[in-house]
Amino acid sequence: MLPLVIVGLFVLLAGAVVVWQIRRRNMDRWLIPYLLQTPRRRPPAPTEDVHVLICIADHYEPKFQNPTAEVARERVRRWHDEYPRKLGGYRDSDGRKPRHTFFYPAEEYEPEYLDALTELCALGHGEIEIHLHHDNDTATSLREKLVTFRDTLAHQHGLLARHRETGEVAYAFIHGNWALCNSRKDGRYCGVNEEIDILRETGCYADLTMPSAPSSTQSAMVNKLYYATNQPGRSRSHDTGVEVGTAPQPPNSLMLIQGPLLLDWTRRKWGIFPRLENGCLQRSQPPSLERLMLWIRARVQVPTRPDWFFVKLYCHGTIEEDSDVVGLGEGKAKFHEALAAYAQANPRFHYHYVTAREMYNLIRAAESGWKGSVADALDFELLPGPALTRQEAPTPAAHQQP
Repeated sequence: MLPLVIVGLFVLLAGAVVVWQIRRRNMDRWLIPYLLQTPRRRPPAPTEDVHVLICIADHYEPKFQNPTAEVARERVRRWHDEYPRKLGGYRDSDGRKPRHTFFYPAEEYEPEYLDALTELCALGHGEIEIHLHHDNDTATSLREKLVTFRDTLAHQHGLLARHRETGEVAYAFIHGNWALCNSRKDGRYCGVNEEIDILRETGCYADLTMPSAPSSTQSAMVNKLYYATNQPGRSRSHDTGVEVGTAPQPPNSLMLIQGPLLLDWTRRKWGIFPRLENGCLQRSQPPSLERLMLWIRARVQVPTRPDWFFVKLYCHGTIEEDSDVVGLGEGKAKFHEALAAYAQANPRFHYHYVTAREMYNLIRAAESGWKGSVADALDFELLPGPALTRQEAPTPAAHQQP
């Protein structure tokens, strides 16, 4: 009898530890939807064509942790000067350079910083979108902040996308502190439940905030491309939505482009608990082929293009200890070299560097039933801003290295 009691106590203790870990990492919000996706999480078969569309969404904050003006200026200078020199020689399967999407914070606006980034992006190294940290806002004050910064980027710097048919300005968005749609339990770092509507009405074409795990702001939907609609009187409107390509786009909805979120059983904490794979690039999470295989298994896709795998990653590129991994050092260079070698060894594997705008265009193309190539759909719906129209011609021989 005593051994059974001991076993029972052990089981209860183990269960309590598991529950504690789930709650501590806020996994209770998304674990069940994640588990329901298990049957579809499989690697591509060797006979399948694979096109991996890689978008790096950088929460680019020169004034992170309130540095001196000299430090902030140096952070921008490093990217302006070193990124082309260190990564400009690499090419994807279409002969295009690595591309970076700089989500620049509205509250950190400095014309000289935007001018430097614009010069970098005009050479084909990326594009600039909108990031915002805000707190205790109202619908009116939030709208004013977004419109003011949108117009500044568009009219003073020639940035942000333009709709192919109408010429209207459009932008992608990442929410500071992950608190999209007032999603924190304490209501901090937002304050506006109807944020989805305000973003859409001010020209936002897609939100790229998620995933935010292990933050409590993580949405219930994971590993999805979907349309979210404002839920009147409620926060967290992005907890539900209609997957792109499974039904017509709902009226008054906004696209959410999520990055991968998985349990990584290959790297266990204490040898027991899986670690989170959330698409973050930082010193402790450098890019690698092993992680790439996890990102592919997340299968963030549009059903009509099963050969296209959308991989949205994120980073904080101005943090000095992380910048070498995300774009300015050997860690990122080795990843590009590994991608080229893997593609050369696997003829059915193709990789494409894209910006947030280009990823949105590819999603919309896939949704419309596009049967053509990735390269021919990069400007499917949205065109780059006038300051970024000087793009590089693809290099005929792909997989080049410096």
